[in-house]
Parts: sequence; structure tokens; C-alpha cells
Amino acid sequence: MKEMWRQNYKSTPDQPSTQNSKLRALTYTEKRKAELAFRFIALHVFFSKELSFSYRLSTLVVMAAFPNNTLRSFKPLSPNSSTVRNSVLARNSVSQVPSSTGAVSVKEKRSFPGKPEADVVVIGSGIGGLCCAGLLARYQQDVLVVESHDLPGGAAHSFDIKGFKFDSGPSLFSGFQSKGPQANPLGQVLDALGETISCASYDSWMVYLPEGEFLSRIGPTEFYKDLEKYASANAVREWKKLLDAILPLSAAAMALPPLSIRGDLGVLSTAAARYAPSLLKSFVQMGPQGALGATKLLRPFSEIIDSLELKDPFIRNWVDLLAFLLAGVKSNGILSAEMIYMFAEWYKPGCCLEYPLHGSGAIVDALVRGLKKFGGRMSLGSHVEKIVVENGRATGVKLRSGQFIRAKKAVVSNASMWDTLNLLPKEVVPKSYLDRTKTTPQCESFMHLHLGFDAEDVRKDLGIHHIVVNDWDRGVDADQNVVLISVPSVLSPDLAPPGKHVLHAYLPGTEPFDLWKGFDRKSSAYKELKAERSEVMWRAVERAVGPGFSREKCEVKLVGSPLTHQRFLRRNRGTYGPAIQAGKDSFPGHSTSIPQLYCCGDSTFPGIGVPAVAASGAIVANSLVSVSQHSELLDAIGI
Repeated sequence: MKEMWRQNYKSTPDQPSTQNSKLRALTYTEKRKAELAFRFIALHVFFSKELSFSYRLSTLVVMAAFPNNTLRSFKPLSPNSSTVRNSVLARNSVSQVPSSTGAVSVKEKRSFPGKPEADVVVIGSGIGGLCCAGLLARYQQDVLVVESHDLPGGAAHSFDIKGFKFDSGPSLFSGFQSKGPQANPLGQVLDALGETISCASYDSWMVYLPEGEFLSRIGPTEFYKDLEKYASANAVREWKKLLDAILPLSAAAMALPPLSIRGDLGVLSTAAARYAPSLLKSFVQMGPQGALGATKLLRPFSEIIDSLELKDPFIRNWVDLLAFLLAGVKSNGILSAEMIYMFAEWYKPGCCLEYPLHGSGAIVDALVRGLKKFGGRMSLGSHVEKIVVENGRATGVKLRSGQFIRAKKAVVSNASMWDTLNLLPKEVVPKSYLDRTKTTPQCESFMHLHLGFDAEDVRKDLGIHHIVVNDWDRGVDADQNVVLISVPSVLSPDLAPPGKHVLHAYLPGTEPFDLWKGFDRKSSAYKELKAERSEVMWRAVERAVGPGFSREKCEVKLVGSPLTHQRFLRRNRGTYGPAIQAGKDSFPGHSTSIPQLYCCGDSTFPGIGVPAVAASGAIVANSLVSVSQHSELLDAIGI
């Protein structure tokens, strides 16, 4: 990466070439100081109010300390690293560039847009890739996104069938409409791009547990009522004990905006120095108890549960469920910091959730508008066959059509770590990179059920979100046990024809891919297996929607298997992402052992979830421009 760094500065016309002779390797002491600084920063990123939950009823916050292997690839700063080739546009100063009008067409022309080269080529138009590309365009970099699908958005794309508009993935969000330091990473990126998303707000979801079914409202007091009715007085006491212990640790909620992070030592300027007063203030506010508790942030949340001697089965099951919905692992595998943030977010006064009007595709549309507004390009139906590596560095991509697209500065892969590995020529892949990828465990895959049906005979108080847990004893991560259901037309009626509803039910990363491996998707055996494995979702839908619901009357019935997930989202084995356990491993950084190749998305720090992948894309974009450009952007959006 050092050579990549040198090349970046050589390409800056107003920077003296003699500066290259001043570059030097970091000493051990400097590395240690930088590592401690990063870990100090990361503790605040942990609590950041900017990092709200979303996918699978929530999402990951930006995780704690940078992975140990990340610091090894950090680049030293040049003495004049603040030199800027082109100034960043002022906040929302869109009059200087063509402004997008109306909604983005989800289907674009397949003809290649412009010349077959760019400063940065981004593989994949998932939220992480679009955030990275949009910010790079905002930084006045020539950026091109190449997407295999004919629709942008990756796991967040929407699709239309018979007038029903379906979400393919995320459906629970918050923080879109906030700006500045209080916005989540995606909100900050949208602010930087001058884009907004209209949302409907709500504060509850239905849960169907072995103990009973009830409407669970977020907020500081409502859950106590549920515990009194469906658990026990002891559960109430233990819940209060848990909140009293962990909520003081959330005092640093607004200390460090995720958009200030970058993947080199420039972060000491854009984050540590810039936000030093708020960082110090947050530690003071935490007090001795909070400071002592902060030592547990990098440990599994189950250790906090055990240290408090919480024994009530309902409390432990509920905490496992929340952890699983956050990160695909139970409380013994999730970082304490993620859970502490989630508790502060769900159980604070005045909190609410948001659903984007017109569906999750509205998020993708906004990011694509922002990308194009600042001169970025996108090519749909452009399947990347391989990443081209010349003289040891990534220089572009080759499409299935045979077209070569040159990347003058960097290639950024928004694909999973396993899919990225498959795009690289085997002979250029370092053993360390190969070993890390092959030994990283995967989350399982998904089953999907998309339905369009008449709203006439179903319950009139139908809510948008429903969680079904069939058996606590099997564990929340067991297959065929937990079902998540979203009925977004409750809040955004335009997603379905008049008098109709659109519904998405899914098994959240618990469906074993090996059950499906080798099946012919056109065979009767495959259809029979889909019918068998989707039955648990049908039963959950009937429970949630009410006795008036009829399978036979559904106008649209789509059952998706792990093979569907693998095919349309181009995910290795249809996986949800890396199953990285807290205390045992950490998510990889964004630079790779191949110069000029970067990665963003859920296979990189900070991990799985919409805010997390948005943060990863922003970190990569920030890392590819100068500290001065990065700081100008932070000034422009007021953080």
C-alpha cells in the first residue's frame, strides 16, 4: 500500500515530487501510538448515535478497535498532505453541477457510459458501493460503478411484479432525516450528496413468542409492562439492573461522526484532533463507573450478562434475540459495544423508527441521484469477470463482454470477501489473503416469501413489522425457528395497488445452504423442497396477518431459496456475511495486500448492516483523497 500512497501523491500536480524522498516507514513506537489512538477513537465510534439499527430489525454500529491487521497497511502522512487538487463543493451547492430530476429509473441503458476508464472503478452497487462512489464523485474523482444486475442496490434493491413493489432485503431503518454529527453514516452520506428521503415514522412491532404475542413499543418504560405480563417480577428487576449497568456507557453517543474516519494516519487529523474536545467531554460524562465499564466494550456481551448474574430465562432469551437480529450471532458472539448502543437507541425517550416512503428502493434512488449529480457514472448489466492485476497492483476490471475498464487510482470491490477472491487471478493472490478468506466462517443463507394480496379481509390494525420465535430452547439461531415479516404498504400504500398489501417474510440468515447445494432449480425436487422449507414462513404470515388471510387468494406468491439469494444477489453460498465472533476475531480492514485494491461492504470493518456498510464505503472514499479534501467535506456538511 505504500507504493499506492506514493502514486496518489505523485499524481497531484501541485505537490513537489521531492516529497517522495521524505516518506519513511513507521517505527514500532509510532505504530503503537497510532494503534492506541485508533482504539481510543473506536470506543467512541462504538457508542455513536449516528449508527442506528436496521437490517433484520436492527443493524451493526461501527465496531470497536480497528482490526489488528489494518494498522500494518496504514500509510504515513506526507508533510504537505493537505494540498488539494480541487476544492470540495460547499454543502448542498448543487448549482455548480447538473442536478438530477425526479426519481432514478431503476433500469438504465446497457450501453457503456462514457470512456472505459476512471480514477476509481467500484464493483457492485450495494449501499456500501454506492456510498463509496457517491462520496468519491463529491470529492471530484472520476468514478464508475459496474453492476452485474439490471437493477442497482444489491440486497437493498426493490423490484416490481404486477404493480406490487417488493423490498428484497432491509426494511427497518432510522436516522435518515437527521443531519450533522447526529446522523447515522448513511444519513451523513446523503447529506454530503445533497439528497433527502421522505419517511414514515412509527414506534412499535408485533412479537409472537412462546410466552404470548404482544405489541412491543420502543421507549424507556413500555418494555417493563411487557415483562410484568409475560415474564416475571424478577425479570423486571433484572432488566432494570441491566439498563442501569450499561446505559451510562452510552454517554459518548455523539462524540465522533463515522464520516470522519479514514484508513490512514490522516484520521488523527480528521477524527482525533478535530473532535478531541467532544471525545474528552464524553469520557468525563461517563464517570468512573462508565470508564471502568469501557474496558468490557471489546468483549462479548454475554460477559456483562454473566457479571451481573442475570438468570431469568426470558431476559437471557430476549437479549440473545436482540443480538441475533443485530449481527447474526447470539450474545456470546456480539461485541458489548454494539448491544450497548442498541439498548440506548431502543430504550431512550422519544425514539422512533423510520420507513422510507416508496420502499427501500428510495434509498438506492437517492444514492444513485447523488452519484450522477456530481458526475459519477454507473453501468448496469455489466458483469465483472475478473479484477485485472498488472505488475502486482489492481489496474482495472474485465467484463464478461470482454471490455476492459482501466482504474487509474483504485479498484473498490463491494462484493463479499469470497466473491472478491473469486474475481482475482489465482497466481496473484497472497497466501495470507487466501487463508484469511477461506478460514472466515459464513453466516447461513435466507428463505424469502414475497406476497401480494387483498387487504379487505385481513386485520385492520396490521402493523409493519412482526417477529415470530417458535421455540426458545432450540436457540434463536436455529433453522426454521425465527421468522421476520414486513408489510411496508401499511405505511407506504403506493407500494401496492389500491386496496392491496405487499409483504416480505424471511428466515434471517438461518437457512443452511448445504440443503440446497446441487439442486436443479427447474426440477420437481427443488420445487418440493421450496414448498417444505417455506411452510414455516406461511404459518408465521397467517398468524401475523390474521384469519382473513388466504394463501390461495394471493395475487403474487414468490418463494426464494438460498439458491435464489445466491443467484440474484451474487452472494457466495447465498450467505448473509461473515460469522465473526466477538473476542475471537475482527472484521478485516479496507485495504488489501494487493496494492490499489480496496474492499467495502459487510465483509469489512465495521461489519454487517446498513449503517455499517455505509460507513465502510465512506471510509474507503475518504482514504482515497487527501486529508484536506476530507476535512473540507466535514466542514461543508457541518460535522
